[in-house]
Amino acid sequence: MPLQDLPCLNLQGSTLSQTKRINKRRSRGCVGEALDTECTPTELIHQWSPSLKHQRLTSKGKENDCNQFVLARRSRRKKESTADISWDDLPDELLLRILSCLPLQDLLRMSLVCKRWHCLAFDESLWHSVDLEQLTHMGPALQQVLKTGVRRLRCPRSFVEELHFTITGQLQIVQLDLSSSIIPTSALESIICHCRLLEYLSLEGLQLSDMIINSLSKNPNLLQLNLSGCSGFSAPALADMLQSCSRIEQLNISWCDFKNNHVKSVVDNVSSSVTHLNLSGYRESLTLDDVKVLVSRCPHIQTLDLSDSTLLMADSFSVLKQLKCLLHLSLSRCYHIHLAALTDMGKMFPVLSQLDVFGLVHDSHLPSLKKEIPHVCINSRPFSSIARPTPASRLVGPFNSRTMWNTKCQLRFKL
Repeated sequence: MPLQDLPCLNLQGSTLSQTKRINKRRSRGCVGEALDTECTPTELIHQWSPSLKHQRLTSKGKENDCNQFVLARRSRRKKESTADISWDDLPDELLLRILSCLPLQDLLRMSLVCKRWHCLAFDESLWHSVDLEQLTHMGPALQQVLKTGVRRLRCPRSFVEELHFTITGQLQIVQLDLSSSIIPTSALESIICHCRLLEYLSLEGLQLSDMIINSLSKNPNLLQLNLSGCSGFSAPALADMLQSCSRIEQLNISWCDFKNNHVKSVVDNVSSSVTHLNLSGYRESLTLDDVKVLVSRCPHIQTLDLSDSTLLMADSFSVLKQLKCLLHLSLSRCYHIHLAALTDMGKMFPVLSQLDVFGLVHDSHLPSLKKEIPHVCINSRPFSSIARPTPASRLVGPFNSRTMWNTKCQLRFKL
């Protein structure tokens, strides 16, 4: 549209607005330049400073009386102090984590505080591993511990009176050590009959029964079994148990109240997966034929203890050398083995590293024997550690760590 045809009012208005914009830009530039100088008047600074925001009206009580809408800000509530949190406010998971750091006696004291703490103190997660060594009158304590679902229970050299076991379900015990304890056979039957998950078991020196041996056959995952010095069970029950427990790797069945048929049951039925075997103490029951059957059934034996087998002679070496993995051999007090035959063991057993011949070699002859077989350590272990939870060498002196199969128990009873 031609400029001259525009209305004068609109043209004037547009011209005026454009003029105002230009003047506004110039004024801003001038003031900006003026403000940059050191001698800027105070009035000019106040004039061009940003206007202050109007404070919002605040009133207490009812703000919207008199039909006037007012924005008001209430005062913030004071935060509650966190220093007053009580034990009751903590969750069970946190309390269980705290209780897991307590020793046995303190945990029992904590169980007397209230009903909630009593339930937490006997929670199954805290009683996986318990040590009750040398505890007298252990019947009630043992029954309570078994109810908590204990997995690892150590109580050697303890006294257990008659145990009225009321649990009908299956126990969760995986490792159990009752070595050299005084416990009635009936009480032991009531415990073993409820076990199906045993992997490590030591009943050394206890009076057993066929019921106990038959109950052990229901634990197919049994890996280490120590029945040293036990008595009271028959040869057929022993044979059935060894056939059922086919995963046994370490078996200590030395110095039991055995007859010839017991030894035959062991030799004919021991698992082929056995790597550590202790058959010591059978003076006139273990023969060379038994050794031949044993070697043919268990070719992977690494540690073999045949001490106090008086019927064995030097001709047994030709049979034992078939054990290609044999590392430790014990022939202590096998008196029919001559000293001269021991000097050839270095050639017959090239991988042998330990040899125990207590009672065969006099102390004055040991240096000469060591020269003949320098790669073999002679008479270094007077006590066998096969399948034992705590080897006898650790029971004296600073090595008494009270461990059970190289692991300490979490809850420990202290006299």
